[in-house]
Amino acid sequence: MHYLDHNSTSPLRPESLSAVTHALTVGGNAASVHARGRAARAIVEDARAKVAELARAKADQVIFTSGATEANNLALFGAVEGSLAEDQTRITRVFVSAIEHSSVLATADRLAERFAWVRVSRLAVMADGVIDLEGLRVALREGKGRALVAVMAANNETGVIQPLAEVSRLVREAGGLLLVDAVPAAGKIDLDFALCDYMTLSGHKLGGPIGCGALIAREDAPLQPQLVGGAHQKGRRAGTENLSGIAGFGAAAHSAADGEGERARIAHLRDHFESGLKQAIPETVIFGAGKARLCNTSSFAIPGLTSETGMIGLDLDGVMVSSGSTCSSGKVKVSPVLAAMGVEEKLAACALRISFGWSSTMEDVNAAIASLIKLRGRARGKAAA
Repeated sequence: MHYLDHNSTSPLRPESLSAVTHALTVGGNAASVHARGRAARAIVEDARAKVAELARAKADQVIFTSGATEANNLALFGAVEGSLAEDQTRITRVFVSAIEHSSVLATADRLAERFAWVRVSRLAVMADGVIDLEGLRVALREGKGRALVAVMAANNETGVIQPLAEVSRLVREAGGLLLVDAVPAAGKIDLDFALCDYMTLSGHKLGGPIGCGALIAREDAPLQPQLVGGAHQKGRRAGTENLSGIAGFGAAAHSAADGEGERARIAHLRDHFESGLKQAIPETVIFGAGKARLCNTSSFAIPGLTSETGMIGLDLDGVMVSSGSTCSSGKVKVSPVLAAMGVEEKLAACALRISFGWSSTMEDVNAAIASLIKLRGRARGKAAA
């Protein structure tokens, strides 16, 4: 079996499994003051420091959540509700790029439904998948009230890396706040939390356990807790911490933060896959190929080979890939990301995504290329018939 869907979920790293197993034996509540409680608290705080290190943030800025979806919800709703405090400027404008994860797009739409004074707008991207900086500049100049901008560090489908330094500069100059969804990018590029006010992460994208993520929030940024009922995590997110999940997340973050060699190895696999595929099937289109991309991600289309046919055929050959974003991998439909990039619908309907990770090998690459060559041959045969 050849697993090439790490952007959906990366298999559990051995070091994460070890951390999870150890945490399960501790058996204490991190909120308790007795010996086992203190042992549990030590595990949580050690993991918090490791996650902070991955984003170049401070440990006390890290809020553990059930995953990135909750983290994005907490950031957006928490920022808008928190801005109603007397010492804050009310957020009245929310801008989200058109290629954000659905947990950002859907939450932003819900904001507009719940708060009558909030106007939500989509930010366009260029044909190469990079945010339209001039469009952002113009949008920030229009309207009154504080702006909250959401731009992901790199796209989870195409791997295209966004110019966060420039985005941050524009948002800062306008007196706004910036949310960066760093889930796809964490461990693949260097992150710098200083560029934003909120950043979200997910453990299982790094090789940690499913069910644990984090919101990193600047101390003076508005943030109203969405889960209440306890003083956990300084009152910012109530609920007993998921000790084993947090331990595994911390271990995965530590491994990913110290992975320059791993990144180079994975980039070699991705490049070998794309060059081999293009050589065998010259008409292959690789989305975002002209821009800086994550080292592990390849979004491509072979004209005439639909996403559904490709995914099923590859799976039958023991090669596991995706047709797009994580949350749509169970549904074969045209990608909103490619639509936002202006990709023709007929070509977008052929899109597949391969994403490499810590466990990927050259055997996986060769198996994927061989299977795609075979599937393309079949598709041509059916078209000729």
